[in-house]
Amino acid sequence: MEHRIEVTLVTVQAAADMMSVSRWSVYRLIWDNAIQSVQVGRSRRVVKASLDAYVRDLIEEAA
Repeated sequence: MEHRIEVTLVTVQAAADMMSVSRWSVYRLIWDNAIQSVQVGRSRRVVKASLDAYVRDLIEEAA
């Protein structure tokens, strides 16, 4: 039986662009465990679902 996991990964720069912040800000969110990321070879990728959840939480807090 094969288990298939579908996860969308984005670059740190793409995540920064989506939130209109710096790459450094995204790395700080990663280090603070506010968003999830994975290492792919020498590259860091952000799990888009965790980024979406983080932004959704910010919106809910602001309301």
